[in-house]
Amino acid sequence: MVGGNALQLAGLTAQAITPDQILPYVRAVSGLESRLCGGCALHHGGGQAVLVAYPAGKPDDMAATDAAVAEALALPGLERITVIAAGRPAAAPATAESTEDAYWALPLPLVAPPGRPGQKIRNLVRRAARDITIVQTGGPAAWTPDHAALAETFIEKKGDSLDAGSSYIFRKLGEYLAAAPDARLFSARALSGRLLACAIGDFSSFTTAFYMFAFRAQDAPPGTADALLSALAAEGAARGQALLNLGLGMGAGVSFFKKKWGATPFLPCVETSWTPEPPKKPGWLSRIFGR
Repeated sequence: MVGGNALQLAGLTAQAITPDQILPYVRAVSGLESRLCGGCALHHGGGQAVLVAYPAGKPDDMAATDAAVAEALALPGLERITVIAAGRPAAAPATAESTEDAYWALPLPLVAPPGRPGQKIRNLVRRAARDITIVQTGGPAAWTPDHAALAETFIEKKGDSLDAGSSYIFRKLGEYLAAAPDARLFSARALSGRLLACAIGDFSSFTTAFYMFAFRAQDAPPGTADALLSALAAEGAARGQALLNLGLGMGAGVSFFKKKWGATPFLPCVETSWTPEPPKKPGWLSRIFGR
């Protein structure tokens, strides 16, 4: 990694509130280099750059975001920039592609306010516990061929509705777990030992736990996904983290699962991409007079 000392870069991960601020994860699944840019994380390579513009302590400060964007646009050789922020940056041209979503979260621990999680979820988790066991692992040996097969089945089931970028990331999860010491794999297994479902949690941040990815076999018992989330949340609470980031709202099915647990949107996510205009070359007269 370049453009900032290792301690400062590690600080980005320690203060992370979004997955794209977890540098071991980004490096493992993308191969991009990371640097500081206006106090924010800039991931770059091959003329492409992704600026994760949530300034520390002030994630919705658009003035600070715009300053970071201006710094990123000044980088030499920049061909395409994507800004992920709480709003659309002022520098984005009218033609820039933009999508809006929000990160959803639950407070940790999951014991307050009353009713979270609800009785129905508690019953589902207890029901699943009769048929499954959950084991937590990490490191290079955590992601096995069985886990990869679960992910591959999900990719095949989604077909053309799943974008190529997501498929690529799902096939790099073994490398992610190997590279990130605070990423943990929660595996739900039948009493026979067969893998039924799994979820990856990341606990690299001091304040925020992350529910990163989850896959489930079609015949997994009811409540399996809830039991995995419950185990992941308990680990975050045990580590002293105050928030569990459940990721973006995305489709109706994904947001339904989050709403069922009582999660709410806590941070806007506006992704804006454009091709910067090349700097204008000075005229011959300006060059003569050194302007």
